[in-house]
Amino acid sequence: MPLIVVTTSPRVAPGLLSRRAWQVLEEGPVRTGSADHPHLPYLAEAGVSVEVVTPDPAALVREARDGTVVWLEADEALLRAVGHAALALDEPPVIEVVPGSYDLPGARVLDLVEVMDRLRVNCPWDAGQTHESLAPYLIEEAYEVLETIEGGDHAALREELGDLLLQVVFHARVAHERPGEAGGFDIDDVADGIVSKLVRRHPHVFADTKVEGAEEVSDNWETIKAAERAAKNGGDSGSVVDGVPMGQPALSLAAQLIRRAERAGAPAELLTAPGVSPGPAAPADPGAELGARLLELVRRAHAAGLDPEAELRAAARLYRDRVRDWETADREPGE
Repeated sequence: MPLIVVTTSPRVAPGLLSRRAWQVLEEGPVRTGSADHPHLPYLAEAGVSVEVVTPDPAALVREARDGTVVWLEADEALLRAVGHAALALDEPPVIEVVPGSYDLPGARVLDLVEVMDRLRVNCPWDAGQTHESLAPYLIEEAYEVLETIEGGDHAALREELGDLLLQVVFHARVAHERPGEAGGFDIDDVADGIVSKLVRRHPHVFADTKVEGAEEVSDNWETIKAAERAAKNGGDSGSVVDGVPMGQPALSLAAQLIRRAERAGAPAELLTAPGVSPGPAAPADPGAELGARLLELVRRAHAAGLDPEAELRAAARLYRDRVRDWETADREPGE
């Protein structure tokens, strides 16, 4: 006779069990060590009697030799103890694990939200943070993600993305404490906003729009964004450069402004300020001249399909390596 262990996911609504789980639970007898197990009311409603007992692995295994025993929920430690108890018998029973419910994709994100809630309440440091105090960490974590991507360190990328995801959940938790106030929201509002935006901007996936390729997808994206800006501004579509974050690094800022302007058909001469030439002539304002030349380099990078920020970072990394090599050679004996 078997000992059947039914496992469930705490992240799936109680009562949503697999067909096999319902079958074995209805056959019984059913026992559990959790008096507050969330499935108990639903099992009682379905006429399934569940006895709450103190887990005794040896007793369970011995009883299962004489008849079927169903155990609702078992953590890793209990399952291990049951296995050891079964191995100690000359004729151990069959032990079957029946998954009653499985985690859905994204289930661990729910755990992260729960952990963040506890930290915000019980940790003095986490409880004292604000959007403003967290801002430097958001930037730092984003750059650490970028570094792992540029270095091809995919194993580290998983951890760094987790650190970045924590910042999103943390900010949403802080905002959740402003219910009824302007700007109050929670993590579900954050997710709802991006889900709605993605669905709205991908009509070729979620509606009947037909596209021929990635370029047409990009064109549709910009058209939809323009319509969104107009809706926000009471019919005025505003500027194509509205919404560009001016606090980002200068090279990426220039690249994003140029991309937006070119999509709108802005003339190339707008790249140079009045009275400033990106040419080799002696400048009256060296700073403005340097800025104009850098802006022109960014334009050339964009035209070549290159990311000026990434290219400068790559050159900086090579320079760093050359400096290290020079330092090592300078310290070699006999030099």
